[in-house]
Amino acid sequence: MEQVRIAVVGVGSLGESHVRVIKELSSVYLSGIYDISQRRADEIAQKYDTKTYANLTEIVEDATAVTVVVPTTAHYAVASYMLSNNLHTFVEKPITQTVEEAEHLIQLSESRNRVLQVGHIERFNNAFTAIEGISVSPGFIESHRLASFDPRGTDVSVIHDLMIHDIDLIRCLVQADLEKIDATGVAVISDQVDIANARLLFVNGCVANITASRISLKKMRKMRIFQKDHYISMNFLTGESEIYQLITEPNSAINKRSGIPIKTVSGPNKQIVIQKNTNKSIEPLKLELDSFARAVRGEADPPINGYDGREALRISLQIIDQINSRHP
Repeated sequence: MEQVRIAVVGVGSLGESHVRVIKELSSVYLSGIYDISQRRADEIAQKYDTKTYANLTEIVEDATAVTVVVPTTAHYAVASYMLSNNLHTFVEKPITQTVEEAEHLIQLSESRNRVLQVGHIERFNNAFTAIEGISVSPGFIESHRLASFDPRGTDVSVIHDLMIHDIDLIRCLVQADLEKIDATGVAVISDQVDIANARLLFVNGCVANITASRISLKKMRKMRIFQKDHYISMNFLTGESEIYQLITEPNSAINKRSGIPIKTVSGPNKQIVIQKNTNKSIEPLKLELDSFARAVRGEADPPINGYDGREALRISLQIIDQINSRHP
């Protein structure tokens, strides 16, 4: 297997995780790192036995791909430079600050025939991947993503910081255009919105109710899906999921997959089948960056492309605009 030479731009907390994972993956080679803080770059380079770049031009001359893990305000500048210079580019969420910037990145990736992948990591969470193979057609979705306050994330609102994860997941699940948004939120202890709720109505009738907060005393990252004959619960903190299915043929083997215990509860001519996924999964970031490497090698399409990133951004901006219009 040919190793992909990947550089990491931005080695803060999340960027360091990129460096660590790339060093652990056999499918990629860490060509080096860059950070606006030379002191931080030197610290991480020594810790993970790699080199530092003096500028972005050196990356272009040395690497074939890059992961962009800088503040959101710099996503477009760095990613557009890399794509313009023919590097395959992975950019953390949100893809950019504006839809127009996202569209330009998409145009660059297509004109240069380079991979553009966006870091919506929850797609690789074991709680989410465990429901693959289930026929998902949601009628109602409820999502709660709560976190304690961390000043590190306050350069963006809680919508871009946390809620955008669930926006992307819901788009993936519903597979329908958005018809209406009803949102509210408030800034509590930062200059940005710290807690928000959005109700999304899709053209197929599905309704999604999303709550995101970064001023909670306890962490919660749960999503529940309700549809005909199914109730699905996903816990993104633990990576566990539960699938409850109503069937009318008690003796049929419904979705029996190895490693998932099944419990049945009898009823009059009906049966509720409960599948609990408690398997330990590979670290989501490893799966995510490995999928990027496979896309660079041409083995598969990027699972979250520029269009996905743009649409998640578009919805999040519409939510922010509506909140701002209510609380000018």
